[in-house]
Amino acid sequence: MPAAALKPKPLPTQSTAKRPVLLDLPYEPVEKRPLPPGRPREWYVSHNRRLKAMRLAIALLDSGVYVPNQARNETIRSTAETIGVHPPSDTTCHMVRALMRYTR
Repeated sequence: MPAAALKPKPLPTQSTAKRPVLLDLPYEPVEKRPLPPGRPREWYVSHNRRLKAMRLAIALLDSGVYVPNQARNETIRSTAETIGVHPPSDTTCHMVRALMRYTR
């Protein structure tokens, strides 16, 4: 019997489940590493904004929001509260929708 036949079947994901998979809470944040020194302040601000937008886009996709049109600012901000990050600015909300648009 091939080894692949002995592998257990993976758990259903959001895309294969019959009903929405609930968000697993609480998420444990990834271990933070120091950012490289010597960059201009704008670089750090945009870097952190991109990380936050990415976290929010992943959380929205996990909760069943797949289309940028469904991700209004209120929805994004309520998701931010759910996963425990500070409410995003309008710019970050725009970036979340852009990430959802271009990852398809």
